[in-house]
Amino acid sequence: MSLGLMLAGVVVALGGLLQGLVGFGLSLLAVPLLALLDPTLLPVPVLIAATAHSIMSLIREHSHVDWRGVGWAMAGRLPGTVVGIWLVDSLSQRDFGLLVGAVVLGCVVLSVVAWRPSPTPRALVTAGVASGSFGTAMSVGGPVVGLLYQDSKGPEVRATMAAFFVLGSGASILGLLMAGQVHARQLWTGLALIPFLVAGFLLSGPLRKRFDAGGIRTPVLVVCGASALVLIVRSLLA
Repeated sequence: MSLGLMLAGVVVALGGLLQGLVGFGLSLLAVPLLALLDPTLLPVPVLIAATAHSIMSLIREHSHVDWRGVGWAMAGRLPGTVVGIWLVDSLSQRDFGLLVGAVVLGCVVLSVVAWRPSPTPRALVTAGVASGSFGTAMSVGGPVVGLLYQDSKGPEVRATMAAFFVLGSGASILGLLMAGQVHARQLWTGLALIPFLVAGFLLSGPLRKRFDAGGIRTPVLVVCGASALVLIVRSLLA
């Protein structure tokens, strides 16, 4: 195993730990660092790793899933995936990253000041479209949906996001495959990152209850805000 792949594995392990606690965030940590290590690690290998993490999370906390919310979000995710595929082919990653970062950061600021979004059908469909677009094009699709569940309990946030990611990331990978954007090397790289991901996921297990005791809203907003800032800075430096 090459040194570059091992470093990527460490990044993915830390991302797996973060997502195991908050419900999303793997891409927040992994995408900007992996882009520096090797741009070919995006988006397919990260999507594969994220899908594997979501399957494990769903198995661990399946009884807490808000399936109604997942259904509405997926109704938006599918058309959003088509938009994301188009963006991969036609739009500047710099401009798109700035747009995504600005939208997410604006939502976080509004949430802190006065806005308390809730997972209504209309909000979930809208967030699903944005998540499909952002997740397919840049492997960052969690914050827009996570914001809607900021006032929910930790297990519900993690389980619902996991169910959404299993379906959504799978749809993104399938869409990219049909568009000819997936190659054998990317698939093997994604599979090679999974053992590192499992290590981070397992580490999150004994820490979940202690983490949940302090409330999940603040961590969700912190992760969303950090995600937006990372995207903006990364796009400006690209």
